[in-house]
Amino acid sequence: MTADVLMYTTSWCPFCSRAKALLKEKGVQWTELDIEADPVHRQAMMEASGRTSVPQIFINGTLVGGSEELFALDVRGELDQLLGRTPSTT
Repeated sequence: MTADVLMYTTSWCPFCSRAKALLKEKGVQWTELDIEADPVHRQAMMEASGRTSVPQIFINGTLVGGSEELFALDVRGELDQLLGRTPSTT
């Protein structure tokens, strides 16, 4: 199963870059919506998450939160499960 990952971002956000680096390291593809490039994305993000900060990350339609929450899931070993992946043993 391939996870459906959606990330609301801005081009200059260091937390967005950090979250993307973790997903890239895990070999995960995602859909990225820049909330500055299109105000409709900002509104959709705020309605879906109730938050105004980026990144806002959704996995299979469920709000994960931001970069810190994504990394916390990884530390607890729960991110791979959400992504439908077998955790690395390295």
